[in-house]
Amino acid sequence: MVIVDLDQTALQRAAGADAEAMAWAVADVTSSEQVKSAVGVALERFGRLDVVFANAGVFGVVAPVTEYPVDVFEHVLAVNVLGSFLVAKHALAVMEEGGSLIINSSVVGLTSDRGITAYATSKHALVGLMRTAAKEMAGRGIRVNSLHPGPTDNEFQRSIEVEAVGAPSAQAAAVFEQMIPLARHATPHEIAQAVVFLASDESTFMTGATLVVDGGLSI
Repeated sequence: MVIVDLDQTALQRAAGADAEAMAWAVADVTSSEQVKSAVGVALERFGRLDVVFANAGVFGVVAPVTEYPVDVFEHVLAVNVLGSFLVAKHALAVMEEGGSLIINSSVVGLTSDRGITAYATSKHALVGLMRTAAKEMAGRGIRVNSLHPGPTDNEFQRSIEVEAVGAPSAQAAAVFEQMIPLARHATPHEIAQAVVFLASDESTFMTGATLVVDGGLSI
């Protein structure tokens, strides 16, 4: 496994002492050269590429369309859309037959709400990227699917909730849980299980799919 991030210290901590099973690469997903280099690390270290999870993302701010900052909009699309495109471009070029590309979108890649112009736009765009790549890669026996998590108990989601609700973390989380039919956040493990499913042989007849793991939020 190769993990990729901007933060070298965090990568080293995540990789731990298991150097045989895990490698890491520092890369900015908005840089074609750096993404290609990270893919090269995987090929050099393990000799082949079978599964890729495109998971880098940023949220932006909460503001009406008419007031949304242009620079923030451009940054969100650069990371979320251009970044995923570059991962797809360079990974799919060298992926083995039977491989799987999983693009992490969001429940708001299928729905939306007020104030999240950049984030929702970027996450909808990933569905178009996924469906196009799925059709193009089918002849090579490579599957491409998108994952659409609902609110998940992690630092990224907590920061979104505080921004959206304008209240402390616990209070903001409670507001979100009132909107979820299962009345709770997903655990990171639950989302990880969905990723493993899309990567595994248990999903070999799935491509071009939008897998929703949202506790019923999009019903």
